[in-house]
Amino acid sequence: MFIVDAHQDLAYSAIKFNRDLQRPLAEVRAAELQQPSPNGRATVTFPTLRKGGIGLVFGTIFVAPTSVKWVIPDPRTSYSTADEAHQLGMNQLDYYHRLADADVGIRLVGDIAALEEVVASHQSGRQPLLGIVPLMEGADPIRTPEEAELWYARGLRLVGLAWDDTRYAAGAWQGGGGLTRDGRALLEVMAEFGFILDLTHMSEKATLEALDSYAGPIVATHSNARALVPGERHFSDQQIRRVAEHEGMIGVVLYNVFLKEGYQRGGPKESVTLAHVVAHIDHICQTVGDALHVGIGSDLDGGFGADDIPAEMDSAADMPLVATALRERGYTKPDIANIMGGNWLNFLRRSWQ
Repeated sequence: MFIVDAHQDLAYSAIKFNRDLQRPLAEVRAAELQQPSPNGRATVTFPTLRKGGIGLVFGTIFVAPTSVKWVIPDPRTSYSTADEAHQLGMNQLDYYHRLADADVGIRLVGDIAALEEVVASHQSGRQPLLGIVPLMEGADPIRTPEEAELWYARGLRLVGLAWDDTRYAAGAWQGGGGLTRDGRALLEVMAEFGFILDLTHMSEKATLEALDSYAGPIVATHSNARALVPGERHFSDQQIRRVAEHEGMIGVVLYNVFLKEGYQRGGPKESVTLAHVVAHIDHICQTVGDALHVGIGSDLDGGFGADDIPAEMDSAADMPLVATALRERGYTKPDIANIMGGNWLNFLRRSWQ
């Protein structure tokens, strides 16, 4: 089974927490025993992804605005000005390029040819490649709408306009606002180059405005169902249906706080299971009437660690257990294969044809 994970903060984890993602997970965890990471116990390294059968990830470019009260300023990953955001974002994109240059088993994926090369490598008897599709989470590193062309040329393929509020759109944490004038201008440039728009983290108003106006492909790489966990950070049934109407995709997050109402970070891990993951997947399927618009966008190591993912899971190597849980819920083999990766592959093929 070819597994796709549509949201992992690989560069952020490596740069902010000094994690060598080329090392085995046990070594990364051992190195942090004396000084535990504020992000929690690591769950993702490249050997761990390969062990879990994950062939493609959307690797983020994520930097945080110091204007957000819970962001602790860090010169490696947080910004106060547009120029700082730009440079820090480029540093993370450089990280992905260095990986691909240094490791023959890693490919940056930005077109059909690279995508199919990665998929074909997972056939029996071949050396499987790990593909990384660059994704920007929060668009402030793009200093002006016109600068999107530069980012595209360097390999960026997906852009989320907001994490918190940005100059382009309101974020879901604050709520209320929508797209800005610059946001609408950026969407026009993005459509010219065929960027995929990621609605995750945008306010509901901003997502609906973007769904009404964006001419290119649309996804929500890591958004769960608001019907199961209240809050604007999660998608309403209206948003879910609108994304499906655009032939888009929604990736389900494997963060316990986003899986079970009332769970708080550091809560009892055993209280959240893969049945909660399947419940969010199933809600999306029931809302749109098929299993063709949902996949995984785990966000593993994205502000949480191993103690805040479902009870059955310890790391990214356990991703195939999601398929087992889907099978136990009664999903068919073809639907499981699509949810675990086929839907994302088909979406990228449609977007890049």
